[in-house]
This record gives sequence, C-alpha cells and structure tokens, in this order.
Amino acid sequence: MSAAHVVVLRGRSTVARRAQPATALTAFTAIATLTLTACGGGGDATSDDIKGAETAGGSPSASASASQTSGVQRPDIKLPAEFQLTFGSWTSGDGVERAILDDAKEQLRAGYAAIIADEPDGGDALAFYDTKPGLSQDRQWIKTYTSKDLTVFGELPAYDAKTVLLGDKKTRAVVTYCTDESKAYTRNRKTKEVQGNPAGTDPKVFYSVTLAKNDDGVWQNVSTRAKRGGC
Repeated sequence: MSAAHVVVLRGRSTVARRAQPATALTAFTAIATLTLTACGGGGDATSDDIKGAETAGGSPSASASASQTSGVQRPDIKLPAEFQLTFGSWTSGDGVERAILDDAKEQLRAGYAAIIADEPDGGDALAFYDTKPGLSQDRQWIKTYTSKDLTVFGELPAYDAKTVLLGDKKTRAVVTYCTDESKAYTRNRKTKEVQGNPAGTDPKVFYSVTLAKNDDGVWQNVSTRAKRGGC
C-alpha cells in the first residue's frame, strides 16, 4: 500500500505507488508508467516508474502536521483506522529538510486518502501537494484503483526517508524512502474480495520523489519513481 505515493500486485500489485501493482497497493508505484506494484492497484502496467517518473476501527488518522515553516493553511487529511500508513523516523534536525519531509509525507497521505474516498481526480488535498505534472501522474495511479472499485487497508510503513537538496538548495529536492507492503491489501468495494501481493513478490519498494517549492513555501511533488526490491 508503490507516491508515490499499500500492497502491490505486480502481477497485480497491491499498493505500490508506481511500482506496478502486485496486489493492489502497488498502483502508486506504477503511476508514471501505470505500472502498479504494491498494494493492488490492479493495473496492467509494468514499470518501475512511479508518479510521473522524471516528468516535469479507532478514530481516523488526521494529518500529522499542518505546521510547516510557511504560514499557509495545509489541508486536513484523514485516513480511516483500517489503513495504517506510518512514517518511521521521517524527521530531521534541519528545518528545511524537516519541511520537505513533512510535505512529502502529507502528499502521500493525500494520495491514499483519495483512493479510499473513491476520488479519481485526487481531491483538493492532493492538488495542494502536487505540481500539475505530479497531479496528472497521481490521477493515473489513483484510477488504477477506482476504475476497478478497489480500496486499500492494512498496514503500510514508510521508513528510511532521506532528503537531498538540489541546485541552489532552496527550491528543489529529492526524497527517497522505502515501504513494506507485507501487511497491506486491496479490497473490492462491491464483491469484498481481498488481495495481497502474489507469493514470491518482494514486499519492499524503494521510492525516489522529486519536489519543488512553490511561491507559498509548499514542497510539491513533481515526479515519483519506484523500484520493487530496491530497499
């Protein structure tokens, strides 16, 4: 559950953001190339490009941080308790890097929130955290789920996040991280059929996300690439 941002079904990815769906979560991974791999996006694509690769039970889980460095009001993003998207060690002692990680995290949450809400266009929150190219790619990713009446659930940890500033080190950056789709699944909204990654599929997906800082100080997603087994 590939940008990316559950389980992948590369043969039907489950959750991956752009890594080609193995089960359903994979859809995220496959966005750029429409190759889902993790968390069952159930797409038919087969690429390791995610999110526009290289193109310019309990209460709901609310947005972890609406507090970035700029004074812009961030969207309030909520995920249901049955989908636990967690972020281990997504922080930095550097204020700029922390702001980048915070926005990258919320962008990923916005993408899965759109899938769960059955919003093929991504909704306002994703549009807030995406550039136009990034949003176009993410919509392809989301539709690999919504077009098949799929939603996602389970546990999808995102971990080992790292940030590299590019160019003038002020407006461009790359964030890399890994996800583990071992406990992420997709479920058909009508039939209730549940799918996970096929046997033998590596549940770990490596993501590389390019971001650009807009005039309001928000770090937006430009493109995402994913590689299953890259962790």
